[in-house]
Amino acid sequence: MKQSDSNGETESATPRPIKEGKIERREVLQGLSSLPTLGLFGYSLCRQAAYEDAQDRQRQPTSEPTARRPAIQVALLGAGAQGEVLLNSMLRIPGLYVRAVCDIWTEYNLKRTVNTLKKYKIEANGYEDYREMLEREKDLEAVVVATPDFWHARHTIDCLRAGKHVYCEKEMSNSLEDAGQMVLAARETGRLLQIGHQRRSHPRYQHCYRKLLREANLLGRIVTAYGQWNRSVKPDQGWPKRYAIPEERLKQYGYPSMAHFRNWRWYKGMGGGPIVDLGSHQIDIFNWFLGSPPDYVTASGGTDYYDPKTHEWYDTVMAIYEYSTPAGKARAYYQTQTTNGSQGYFETFMGDQGTLVLSESEAAYSGAIYREVSAPAWDEWVRRGYITGPKVQTVRQDSQIPLDVRESVSPDEHRIPVHLTVPYHQSHLENFFQSIRGEARLNCPAETGYETAVTVLKVNEAVEAHRRLSFRPGDFRVPS
Repeated sequence: MKQSDSNGETESATPRPIKEGKIERREVLQGLSSLPTLGLFGYSLCRQAAYEDAQDRQRQPTSEPTARRPAIQVALLGAGAQGEVLLNSMLRIPGLYVRAVCDIWTEYNLKRTVNTLKKYKIEANGYEDYREMLEREKDLEAVVVATPDFWHARHTIDCLRAGKHVYCEKEMSNSLEDAGQMVLAARETGRLLQIGHQRRSHPRYQHCYRKLLREANLLGRIVTAYGQWNRSVKPDQGWPKRYAIPEERLKQYGYPSMAHFRNWRWYKGMGGGPIVDLGSHQIDIFNWFLGSPPDYVTASGGTDYYDPKTHEWYDTVMAIYEYSTPAGKARAYYQTQTTNGSQGYFETFMGDQGTLVLSESEAAYSGAIYREVSAPAWDEWVRRGYITGPKVQTVRQDSQIPLDVRESVSPDEHRIPVHLTVPYHQSHLENFFQSIRGEARLNCPAETGYETAVTVLKVNEAVEAHRRLSFRPGDFRVPS
């Protein structure tokens, strides 16, 4: 069997043997030493390598099938940094068996992942060519796709047409046309397609949406929203030189060089820059919590810090969305910049009765809600356990400076009593596998992921256009 690349060329699909042997820890750390595109994930991965032995003792393999519920046979397509994050979560989910792993970096990613699985008594088959994997692994039920954005559509569609359910990392694609084809393929095949906007399954976000916004309506009418993801300056990702992918194979899969392979998010035609890589997670929450997609977007951005030869996409972007929500007009501002990590990442929703601040991270901004002094008391919701009791903000009694007439009294602070106790992606993956078993419904099906892709990819267009761009209602739907 042969696999065609984007230029129509073919190569033999004969599997490359996975050589036995251990990749040295210093080489793992060298390969993971700079992960600017993953932010906190990159930091945690380096720590994970350093404490690998301790984690091995604590983590229990969950690959054994049970008599009542046979294990779901799953493959990982893309075993880079994000693939490793997803695999780390899958190893904690009962009822799964990782049958196969596919990655074109056979000398490093593929060998490392296959050897890691062996520690958990999982004998996964390794492949360079995903088409051969689909042909040979007849018992696969699901594929988790963690390849670069420009490969998502092709990988996802082929897996769906092979009869597999697919979990595909966000962004769905760097092309809306390709993202639309993914939606159609899911409809045509009847297979499940979950897009990796994992906050949709995060218990704190679920609690805030269902209990605080919809049931209790604690914010009242939401009028503004704000989100940010700030990251410190990071060097580009490197690689152990002895494990460099041969040039011929790189070109076969659409990469001009190892630098492009390792830093694809910064290159046009491959990724979409930080606004797509990071911003799509949080802009997705704007649409979800506000209850509608936007009407307009205005954006400013540029490659202000890095070398535009190696960072073709914008390192700083600021975008303003205008929404027509069921309750009325709302505006949402979003910022991502990669030169300073101050205050990290979080989202804020402000209504006429309260303000909600939350983040996926447990380190900071994990969840707080502030009641406007003019809003009805929240005692009932404290009794129900939806929020904690108030931490009253007091004015210093020894201050000799009176409040300005334009100031508002500081609102009471309540905390969100919901915390994540598993890795960030685990809940979303669990939702996917539970849906395969018929025990749940997808929290981010293909249509939802497409709506977010339309919303996010428009930002780069607005930056280039230097003007306010509009969305049409039909832009967010893929015709049958």
